[in-house]
Amino acid sequence: MKPKASSKELGTKSIGSLLVKMGVPAAIGILVMSINFIVDTIFVGRFVGTMGIAAITVVMPISFFFSSIGMAIGVGGASVISRALGAGEHDKAVITLGNMACLTVIMAITVVSGGYFFDTPILQLFGAQGDILAPAQSYFGIVLTGIPCLAWAMMANNAMRAEGKPKNSMVSMLIPAITNIILDPILIVWLDMGLEGAALATTISYYAAALYTLWFFVFGGSELKAFWNYLQLQWKVVREIFSIGFVTLARQGAVSLLTIVLNNALFQYGSELSVAIYGVINRVMMFANFPVLGVTQGFLPIAGYNYGAEQWKRVKDTIRIALVAGTGIALIIFFGVMFFARPLVALFTQDPELLSQGPEALRMVFLATPLITAQLVGSAYFQAVGKPIPALFLTLTKQGFFLVPLVLTLPLFFQLDGVWYAFPVADILAASVTLWALRREIKRNLNSFIRQQAKETEKEKVLV
Repeated sequence: MKPKASSKELGTKSIGSLLVKMGVPAAIGILVMSINFIVDTIFVGRFVGTMGIAAITVVMPISFFFSSIGMAIGVGGASVISRALGAGEHDKAVITLGNMACLTVIMAITVVSGGYFFDTPILQLFGAQGDILAPAQSYFGIVLTGIPCLAWAMMANNAMRAEGKPKNSMVSMLIPAITNIILDPILIVWLDMGLEGAALATTISYYAAALYTLWFFVFGGSELKAFWNYLQLQWKVVREIFSIGFVTLARQGAVSLLTIVLNNALFQYGSELSVAIYGVINRVMMFANFPVLGVTQGFLPIAGYNYGAEQWKRVKDTIRIALVAGTGIALIIFFGVMFFARPLVALFTQDPELLSQGPEALRMVFLATPLITAQLVGSAYFQAVGKPIPALFLTLTKQGFFLVPLVLTLPLFFQLDGVWYAFPVADILAASVTLWALRREIKRNLNSFIRQQAKETEKEKVLV
């Protein structure tokens, strides 16, 4: 039986209900994944120690940089799939998915192989200094084996949302998170495996995610089931995937560069403790921002589908509603962090030094949180509609163009506090640039398309 074409709803249902339908499952998935990272850090912090948190803080960005190949292919391919389904080109969507699968497997295995040969230099580059290096090597060696599975799951997750299957996308994020949460106390505490247990739990969870997503496209409810017939790479399709996906890869590259600069600056102006503090802040950021990230993930397929279907008014409405909803949520997050900074830090550790410095650093980093929706939705729009150059530029504004230089310069004047203040300053600058670019795009293109479409409709009425 042919699966129900859920993608058609993206062009007919109300934008608000679609954003809820697409965004809430994504937000739940991100929430549970965030809880997963939090639980992981809590167990490591309480049963391994502060150096364990620092080791995870160093290794995680490396893992996500390697697996971001799958994310890049997923985001780029999802943009092509959404627009193809919107334009009624089902075969193109199927071919795209097949090429995404083939690319992910080849590239993930290649990159991870390099990680095994150069593990120590990579860890040191990312800030594994002093007492952090040994536990980081232990953790990294185990987690690396699961990176190809994580890359596959990230690719598949985006493809699921592109065809209008947000619940399956959510499940693909819930499975690894729940698996890891269950395994953490078993391996870290009961079997007394410490940091190695945390790494093993994480790796098993990646395998679980990959198995579920593979099942979905082969036996599950995907309307793109035939992709196995299209695994042979086609240059035209690959080029289109990477023209958009490169934006995500570049963003993750900027995040990795930021991690290198940030961890080394934290070690230089502070100590191993400062790296651990950022590890806690990073986990809180992942958890606190999950609703805004959910709005952004829900926004992508809706905007892409309607752009492909030339429903320009719906595209414009999607932007407006996503910005309003996301900003409202971000305001709530801002006040929550400001009032509950110390209890949030206390979840992870009872280290008195970390508890004395962590809450104030957390508040400084979150000062411009209400502006993050503009950054996320603005860059996501250009990805969704297949415009790689502005998408790339906006994606790099915060981490690449602003945050890295600020982390390098502000500590010269404000020492360790300069590192923390770099975050809100970068948020303000990035949001300003993104809103300017988005407003320019709406004025020059979307409004023009809407007026032209209205004129054509009037001509048709006269002819009738």
